Amino acid sequence: MGYVLQAVIAADELLRAATREVPGARVLPLRQDLSLMPMTDEVFDGVTDGSGGGDLGFWKLPGGFETRLAQWSSAGPVAYVEAEYFGGVGEQRAAVWADGSLALGPLNEPEEKRFSRAVSPISQALRRIGAQRSLGKDEFEAVGLDRHRNGEHWISSSTA
Repeated sequence: MGYVLQAVIAADELLRAATREVPGARVLPLRQDLSLMPMTDEVFDGVTDGSGGGDLGFWKLPGGFETRLAQWSSAGPVAYVEAEYFGGVGEQRAAVWADGSLALGPLNEPEEKRFSRAVSPISQALRRIGAQRSLGKDEFEAVGLDRHRNGEHWISSSTA
């Protein structure tokens, strides 16, 4: 079974306030007072400015959305993360905006390069926005990103 994640992650209060006018946005709770907004097709269509995007190397970062992430980050750090794995092989990308500009990344770890969980791009991004590891868990697990396999599962579990 695979794992796919494309999402914005930030402090719960910040993300809820920032996404109020984002069409189709769902803010879903994580641990450690963080939340995520899955990058669904509806959200993507609602926030893209029509430009090509892709400057930061992400698969599903809408064109021009990094400007909005920078604006949101004036209230606190905001991460955009992507991961795709199947059978233990895959890759992660992550970036963090803080104080109105790109503060970390974009970090990219392709499938050919093995990395420890503690230094994975997503764990580094989570650490930068305030997540802390717990005994035997990296930041990814400590905030609960391992609970669901994809954005659809996150959304369906929030309505149950």
